[in-house]
Formats: sequence, C-alpha cells, structure tokens
Amino acid sequence: MSNLPDLEKKINSELTTKIKISEIKHSQLYLNIDCDDLLDVLVFLKNNASTKFRQLIDITAVDYPEENERFKIVYLLLSHEFNNRVILTYSINENEVIPSITEIFPSANWMEREVFDMYGIKFKNHPDLRRILTDYNFEGFPLRKDFPLTGHNEVRYNEDEKKVIYEPVKLEQNYRNFDYESPWEGTKYIKEINKKND
Repeated sequence: MSNLPDLEKKINSELTTKIKISEIKHSQLYLNIDCDDLLDVLVFLKNNASTKFRQLIDITAVDYPEENERFKIVYLLLSHEFNNRVILTYSINENEVIPSITEIFPSANWMEREVFDMYGIKFKNHPDLRRILTDYNFEGFPLRKDFPLTGHNEVRYNEDEKKVIYEPVKLEQNYRNFDYESPWEGTKYIKEINKKND
C-alpha cells in the first residue's frame, strides 16, 4: 500500500488495541505502542500483504533521565515494495528488560547489542548480548545523559609494562596568564619594560 493515509487506516483497523498513537510526519508513519505488543505489531508489519515492512533499518534509544519511563526505544522499518517507512516507538523504565526481535529480524542482533552497550538496555532472549563498541572492562553507558563527557577511565599503552593500562581520568589545566589588552596599545608588561629602559 503506497498511500500513507490508507496504510495508517489499515494498520489501525487491524491492530486496533495495540496502536496507542499514529501520525504521519515528514512522509513517514509514526506508531507508538506498548512494549508488550512489540512482537505482534512487528510480525504484522513484516508479513501482512498490504504493509510488507521487511527490512529493519535501525534500532536505537533516546534517554530522558528526568522522566519515570527513562528510555524511548525506536525501531525504523522500510518497505521496499511500497517505498514506505514506519517508525515504531515505546517507552520503558530504566531497569526494564525488553523482548529481543532477532527471531523476526535476524539483523537486529548487532543493533540490540549496540543499544545494550551504549544505553545499558537489556534484551530478553537475545542470542549473544555482550558489548560490541566498547571494551569489556568499560565502565558505564556512553550515550546516557548522566555519563561524564570525559568518561571514568582513560586507556593508554604503557611502554614500561608493554601493555594497555587503564587509569582514572586526570584532567590537568596548567596555570596560564591570559592578557586581554589590545596588542595595538601594547601590553602592560611591555609598557613597564619600556618605562624602565627610558
């Protein structure tokens, strides 16, 4: 179905209680659902003859640390046949475990590992849930808004020990004397030197 308003009506009529909010923005269909309905909605979107969203483009999350449901999970799907995109979202609490969709979309394996690594969101029934972008000893989750910009540890190669070592981050700022006077008038210390020489 290439017409987005018709597609929206079709999805809402078939999945009546499972779709909380649907709207069309930027030539894409946005659907908001409950986490419990994720697998049913995805199976319908992938296999129904009038939708055919057979490609999972990406899975990501958005962090809202001040809200009760801290994370919004986002799935981007593409229908090659109808040239349509759908963006599926739902919100979860910080420690909530969500279902893995690797049985429906095998490509979700690496995407879910990335979300786990960057946000600390765990996926139930994932075949291999471990870090993918950071080191095994990495502390924290880099895309959470409460993660410090400098990180917790710094990694460097130690020439004496001939191995990579972890150290707590040390930010050193040497004392600097900034001179904000106009260079056309001459700086204060140059004026004082000139007076001594005269």
